[in-house]
Amino acid sequence: MYNVRQIATEIVAREGGYVDDPDDPGGATNFGVTIHTMRRLGLDLDRDGDVTPADVRRLTRAQAIDIFIEHYFERPRLAELPTGLHPSIFDMYVNAGGNAVKILQRLLVEMGYSVTVDGALGPQSLAAARAASGAAPDHLVDAYGIARRNYYFRLADRRVASRKYARTRAGGKGGWIIRAEEFIASRYHLSEAQFKARTEQWG
Repeated sequence: MYNVRQIATEIVAREGGYVDDPDDPGGATNFGVTIHTMRRLGLDLDRDGDVTPADVRRLTRAQAIDIFIEHYFERPRLAELPTGLHPSIFDMYVNAGGNAVKILQRLLVEMGYSVTVDGALGPQSLAAARAASGAAPDHLVDAYGIARRNYYFRLADRRVASRKYARTRAGGKGGWIIRAEEFIASRYHLSEAQFKARTEQWG
């Protein structure tokens, strides 16, 4: 069984070190923590009165783990979800913020539950998630992972600059898709042919 610190440590490992990709709306990022998050939290690590990429570079792995646990797991109430969902939705919350919860809420609506799709976990969403998990825990985890993968595909459909995150230059699965499928049973992974068929419209 996972614990939250173990999940956070694995997220940091997936995110890697410092990057500042002009195609990434997150801007300067270190261990998955963006400059926008650091500004919101007031993390002026070099104490020069401003949060800049230099502060992002100073962020440590341990600090990133603590930030994720407090601000991306505990405060959004992910801890109150069924434990089977924790690894995938926590990872997605780091990657996409409240959209991680919206993906779950839309999935629950599709499953027939009365849930407001607002990106916030309240009593209604939590009760629905627990009921769905109780009925078919493995199904819900896989369904969430597939919905997450589809979310990435839709982003890439709409934004050309994002396609490099979903498909490699060689035409294989990019980081987004590989990451989503880490949380899906292998029988639901896209084959090479299925992936190419899904992305051929991108040219």
